[in-house]
Amino acid sequence: MEDRPLADLFEPADRARWLGLVEGVLKGADFEKRLVSRTADGLRIEPLYGPAEPAAQPVREPGPWRIAQRVDHPDLGTANAQALTDLEGGADALVLAFAGAPGARGYGLTAASVEELDAALKGVMLPLIALRIDAGGRGLEVARLVKALAERRGEDLSTYDLDLGLDPVGVLAATGSLGAVWTDIAPRLAETVAELEAAGFRGRAFLADGRPYHEGGAGEAAELGAVLATAVAYLRALEASGHDLASARDRVAMLLAADADEFVTVAKFRAVRRLWARVEQACGLDPKPLRLHAETAWRMMNKRDPFVNILRTGMAAASAGMGGADSVAVLPYTQALGLPDAFARRVARNSQIVLIEESHLARVSDPAAGAGGFEALTAELADAGWAAFQAIEAEGGIVASLSVGKLQRRIEVTREARAKAVATRREPLTGASEFPNLPEKQVTVLDVPPVAAGRGSNFGAGSAVACDALPSQRLAEPYEALRDASDAFLAKTGRRPVVFLANLGPVAAFNARATFAANAFAAGGLESLSNEGFPDAESAAAAFRESGASLACICSTDGIYAERAVETAKALAEAGAGPVYLAGKPTDLAEPLKQAGVAAFLHVGCDLLALLNAALRAAMRTPAPQTSR
Repeated sequence: MEDRPLADLFEPADRARWLGLVEGVLKGADFEKRLVSRTADGLRIEPLYGPAEPAAQPVREPGPWRIAQRVDHPDLGTANAQALTDLEGGADALVLAFAGAPGARGYGLTAASVEELDAALKGVMLPLIALRIDAGGRGLEVARLVKALAERRGEDLSTYDLDLGLDPVGVLAATGSLGAVWTDIAPRLAETVAELEAAGFRGRAFLADGRPYHEGGAGEAAELGAVLATAVAYLRALEASGHDLASARDRVAMLLAADADEFVTVAKFRAVRRLWARVEQACGLDPKPLRLHAETAWRMMNKRDPFVNILRTGMAAASAGMGGADSVAVLPYTQALGLPDAFARRVARNSQIVLIEESHLARVSDPAAGAGGFEALTAELADAGWAAFQAIEAEGGIVASLSVGKLQRRIEVTREARAKAVATRREPLTGASEFPNLPEKQVTVLDVPPVAAGRGSNFGAGSAVACDALPSQRLAEPYEALRDASDAFLAKTGRRPVVFLANLGPVAAFNARATFAANAFAAGGLESLSNEGFPDAESAAAAFRESGASLACICSTDGIYAERAVETAKALAEAGAGPVYLAGKPTDLAEPLKQAGVAAFLHVGCDLLALLNAALRAAMRTPAPQTSR
């Protein structure tokens, strides 16, 4: 017997051998279509990568990322209690989300004076934590409140790890307006920074925020390009007012949205550090570590089955941390439903504590280094992000591009493509379009009404810049609207809209498609009435009449469809089913089935949203009786 390692007994693995095995499994199917995926910007993601030589990669300063918690309750006393609880529970950074800011999601701090801000932060030792301001159009006003707070407390601003979050460009993108033209705003921004520096401020004044673009539907490269162009606009504003580029660079931070796609999120956060280093070098500066913030993506949050959001935000936080974020703010899993309660806030906080202290994800400064897939996608994203940045610059810069709608139009193309992918479930949404839970229990949120705060800007006064605002959308909203209509119908009639499953043949024949159909209809709030199957069209039609349903879906195998689908469709239509659906895509029978009364085919890749909209309207016309299953 040979005394050698088992691996030595086999030929060395290489890509050529792997491709040969893959071809055997694909059996003639297209490799590109089956195994190669693409990002929203069209970048290739291969199914297999070899090891890569680690590229020079700027990373965050040594140590774990900051665990940031949102302070967004309108009541100052409650906001203060929440902040103290979070800090005592392990957070080491706070995000003050002020009412009226897009990032406050309809709520937010209402502090309008230094006394009120002091009350909201009572007992919070600001020199010991990191603080980021999210004030939207009130940015300059709140910056002065923070300065006044330091003076009131007798503390030096230089002791604060502070991000003021001034982002008039982001406000323009999110709201469609600014209080003045950019040529008036830029000097005012620089003047404010000079005032703060004279008072000891050494933090970051400006935030190039990627959230408006991400929520508006942008792909990763477009978000990177917009953030980079915004940061450069702030550098130019400071330089034009006499600030040297070295100090101006230190006043700029960035924020990117982190979603549940681990591969893309890690690569995006790594890519933005490379891109900023490239800008610094173009300015004749030696690169320094960028202050890079992350917030888990609003776009991916569900109202339905919100517990899935815990998984999404956990993966997003891990990906942002591994990608090099300096701080991560996790949206509580009930954020889309209202103001989160103590439990949801605790879950958001503890998810990061587990990642850092138990999973040790921050022990390595760049865990993706040398991994072929991450290195390849980081490089591709950096190139695509730079191209997106150059396109904006060629249009006169980010403000000019937004003002004439060019950036919005490019993002719109990506948003529409993604909406189509959501509608057809090529981009599945667990809890919304996939695996919906119709009888789910309601989760609790705080009984606090949204804050009626305007979205105006105090960055200037006079002739205002205006543009088309980017929409702030969550991907699940179209499915949630259907579920809301179903809930309203349930509250009004005592029962949900129903669809009768006309199952043909034995259970083994119809079970797969009946299960598929039931889950698909549930995504639109329709409850499926199932059964043990029918031997012929007449018995299926008779059972349909007794069910009280107004629409039906035929479910079985292609073989049984060839024998009985057409006559079953006719029988159901004559029994009053309208419309009739069929689970599957029997191409050869398509025309005869349509003539027999089948309105649409329910299959993988169909426009499910369009089908469900029509089905729900039809089902709500005729209430169905309670049916035991």
